[in-house]
Parts: sequence; structure tokens; C-alpha cells
Amino acid sequence: MVTVESTGTLERRMRVELPAERIEKEIESRLKSVGKTAKIKGFRPGKIPAKVVRQRYGTQVRQEVLTDLMGQSYRDAVAQENLNPAAQPKIEPERSGKGDGFAFVATFEVMPEVTLKGVDKIEVTKPEIDITDEDCADMLENLRKQKATWKTVEREAREGDRVVVDFDGRLQGESIEGGTGSEVPVVLGQGQMLPDFEKGLTGVQADEEKSFKVKFPKDYHVGELANRKVDFTVQVHRVEAEELPPLDDSLAEVYGVKEGGLDKLRADIVENMEREAEQKIRSDIREQVMSGLLAANPIEVPNSLIHQEAHSMQHEAMRQLGIGDHEQAPPLDEFTEGAEKRVRLSLLIQQLVADNNIALDAGRLRERVEQICAGYEDSGAMVRNYLANPQVMSRIEPMVMEEQAVEWIIEHGVETKNKITFKEYMKP
Repeated sequence: MVTVESTGTLERRMRVELPAERIEKEIESRLKSVGKTAKIKGFRPGKIPAKVVRQRYGTQVRQEVLTDLMGQSYRDAVAQENLNPAAQPKIEPERSGKGDGFAFVATFEVMPEVTLKGVDKIEVTKPEIDITDEDCADMLENLRKQKATWKTVEREAREGDRVVVDFDGRLQGESIEGGTGSEVPVVLGQGQMLPDFEKGLTGVQADEEKSFKVKFPKDYHVGELANRKVDFTVQVHRVEAEELPPLDDSLAEVYGVKEGGLDKLRADIVENMEREAEQKIRSDIREQVMSGLLAANPIEVPNSLIHQEAHSMQHEAMRQLGIGDHEQAPPLDEFTEGAEKRVRLSLLIQQLVADNNIALDAGRLRERVEQICAGYEDSGAMVRNYLANPQVMSRIEPMVMEEQAVEWIIEHGVETKNKITFKEYMKP
């Protein structure tokens, strides 16, 4: 006999009764099997009296039978009631199984019924980026700056120069925390120091000593200095000007381009910029699609799945942080919100795939594996190993399926385009 009651939106309490006759019949059957192979001193194998077998093994066999029957009858009851459990149940026996039979209660969550809404109304804005010669020139300038050298100059310091100084900061005559430094290089205009400090260094020359006041911001992290003016004295050691490498084939060689010179370096830069932009566009569009899908379908999800996902995210964080001791792991609560979002999205994507018969694209799957393995020395062998490993592929296939689902939503949703410069789009 099976009864089911809802104790929450997704939680179910199922009570199952098993008749004593079924239990005793199974116990008798198992005791007979045990008697055929049991070894008890004083008896030949297979000739042990049933009473002796029951005395020796009865309690153990009864417990095994009840455990097995609970599992089997739970599965049968779930199928009979057409339930879809989200995780393993909590099972508690109610009756012992003697005389009046056996009863237990299983408490569990079921998967939600998902009916997708508003998929055709999800709005996606796709950036259109034209990488210009100016963008390439800016990137070349950045590369030159990364290989810049500094040359001492005999003149006043100006923006872009590097000034090497000793400094001493005091508030009402007393030294302040972090207020002293020796041979400290300060590049004017980079915001490395507070604005008043850089302003005080503008115009100084080598071997000059200078005093000035520096106003600390209201939200400064050291409370006693917040919104206060501090007296600084600096001793200038030298003023240095930045020297960039020449914009010619030698720059290409510095960055490992052995053939094709500066033209090849420019082509590589444009290719890298296009790749970076495309990756960001894919990420942005995915975020738009997922946000739209979540907003249109606010479903409740099982707490058990959220808990499992939060644990998975916690373990991944431990791996990335190099933490081996679980006692030092980030608190599980920090992952709960993200875990709930992941579970909701997973269920919505699964329903979208099922509703629209979206099949996994084998070519796209192989392409993703090849991308993952591209950095290995023998990438071909790694690709074959990945494709032959079901456990590895079970992690990659959902990513590819999600990409296909995102593309389906874009195709059937509302797409607009937005022209934007590379610099504006890629800025932090």
C-alpha cells in the first residue's frame, strides 16, 4: 500500500506498507540459500537444520531483506505514482516488520514541471565591432610601452616621466603609516600615487628637495588619514624619460615574429583582437540569453540539487585556490545563490532542448575538444583520448549543447545590432 502527500511545492512524503507474508517469504527463501553454503562446526555443508540456520543467521538475513525491500519497494512506488525524484530520499522505518508487516516513510523532492514561456520574446543585442587601423596602432603603442626603457634626463619632470624619490610623510609632526619610502619610482600621470603627490613632483629636478601638502580622500582606508592634509618632504634622485623601441621590424622580433616583420606583427595583432572581441561577444550574448530565459521562467528548484551544486562549486573553488583541507574551504553559503541560478538554467536548457528536439552536433563537439587540446604538444592524440573517455565527454557535451540552445534562442528571439568601437567595447 502506497500513500503520497505533498509537504511543500516540491517535497513529497511517501508512506509504503509491506505485508508480513511477503517479508517472511523472502526471509525463508534467503535462509534456504544460506543453508546450502553455510559452514557451521558439527554439521556437513548443505545438511544444517533450518532451525539452526535461522538461529545463526536469522537476524542478519531479516535486516538484509528489509533493507533490500525498502529500496525495491521505494523504486516500485515511485514508478507507480509517476514521480520524478530529484535526489536520494530520506527513509525512516515506521514498523519493525514482524507480525503486522513493515512500513516506512520516504521524504524527497521531485523535479519541477517546466513549461517554457516567453522564449520568442528574449531580446539580444549583438555588438558589431570594426577593428580600425587606429585600434591596431594603439595596440602597437601598448606593446612598445611594455618594452620601454628609462633614460635619465637633465630637466624638469613632466607628465609621463618617471621620478625616483625618497619621501617622508607626517601628520602634525608625527610619521604616518606607509608614509616613508626610499628610491621609489613614480610615473607621473599614471595615478600610482595620490593626485596631490604627483602634482608636487611635477616640475622637480634631480637632487632637489621639496615639501608640499597632500590631501587624502574621504574614503581612505586608514581612518585617521581620511580627509586630512599630510606634509610630505621628498628628495629627488633623478628624473627619467621613457624611451620606446622603434616601430620597425626589430619590434616584431622582440615579440617572437621571425618572418614578415612589422606587417606580420600587425596582422597577428588584428587577429588576436578579433579573437578577443569574438570571445567577449559570445560571453555577453550568452549572458543576455540566460538572463532573459531566467526572467521569463521563474521556476522553483529542489533544494537538494542546489545543495549538490553548491558543494561542487565549493570544491572547484578549493581546487583553484590550492586548498586541500576542507576546514579551510570558503563557506558553502557563498555559493548558494550561484548554485541556484545554475540549477535553474540547467533545467530550463534541458526543457528547451527536449521541446525543440535539438540534437548534439557531433562536428561542433569535436571542434570544442580540438580547441581544448590545442595547447598540448601532441594535440591529435589528446583529442582521441578525450573522445574515447566517457567521463571527460560527459562534462564537455553539456557545454556544446548549451551553445546550440543559445543559438536556437537567438534565432527565434528578438535580435538587434549595436555598432561600437573596439576600444569602447573592450575597455575594463
